[in-house]
Amino acid sequence: MTPTLAGEAKQTMRAIVQEGYGSADALKLRVIERPALAEGGVLVRVRAASVNALDWHSVHGGLMIRAVSTLMRQKDEPVRGVDVAGVVEAVGPNVTRFGPGDEVFGGAPAAFAEYALAREDRLALKPRNVSFEQAAAVGVAGRTALQSLRDHAQVKPGQRVLVNGAGGGVGTFAVQIAKALGARVTAVTGARNLEVVRALGADEVVDYTKEDFVRRGERYDAILDVAANRSLSDLRRALSPNGILVLVGADKRGGTAIFTRIASAFLRSRLLKQRIVFFVAKPDLEDLSVLKELIEAGKVCPAIDRTFPLSEGAEAVRYLGTGQARAKVVITID
Repeated sequence: MTPTLAGEAKQTMRAIVQEGYGSADALKLRVIERPALAEGGVLVRVRAASVNALDWHSVHGGLMIRAVSTLMRQKDEPVRGVDVAGVVEAVGPNVTRFGPGDEVFGGAPAAFAEYALAREDRLALKPRNVSFEQAAAVGVAGRTALQSLRDHAQVKPGQRVLVNGAGGGVGTFAVQIAKALGARVTAVTGARNLEVVRALGADEVVDYTKEDFVRRGERYDAILDVAANRSLSDLRRALSPNGILVLVGADKRGGTAIFTRIASAFLRSRLLKQRIVFFVAKPDLEDLSVLKELIEAGKVCPAIDRTFPLSEGAEAVRYLGTGQARAKVVITID
């Protein structure tokens, strides 16, 4: 437990705590101890926290997720959530960028709670032109889309980019960021997401329930696969000869299928010299600042499907897991 600074009294808060595995039923609203302020830390009064696929997999993954966490030496944190937006309550020693009352957004472990403790370099001032709910939606999804397209695909103006799974959290950011990079964007999504994706600026929208983008004969300089619902061979056939395939979505079958897909991509890229990349987005303060600038410039607008109060945190995670969520799902805290 984080050491308490001298003179700081222990206080409590409400939080969504994971008690077991198997389904969202393992997520319970509990009263627990508030995080203790530490050196270099920023205590945030949480106003909103977004739900990510990681939260769903952490609840459903059981032994496999625990094994991966052990190998990566991740802290066993029972409170879910990693994306946050809120107001600075207090700052620890040596924190220079923020003060009490500042509106911030970014990353913090255990974000499904009334208070979260974040590192100073994981936060930025909230964009002026969006709500706390929209700011909370940016974190993992926004960074994943940005790093996928700018760093791994190295998208240039005029290139053709296809986003498979454009209606979800990462996908809605990817469509807008690809446009901001000057690409011509084809967005693949389901029927219920078509209007949402069109409104985000996609040049062309494909309803995968009516048309197979692989069979259209179009070739793309970059494909960002968020949906993970097509084979690697299919996705490669839609690439131009010098194109690149970036994988960010986890295989929807879950379990070992997630790792099988990653291993297959790694082997193909090594043995066959195909340009296939799988990566996990890294926290980066500079990227958070870039996303803030894009939002304030009106080039990116975080899209939200539904919000849930903290008391319904388990339902928020359950809804995300249905696969029916459009854009981001956000938990709000009054």
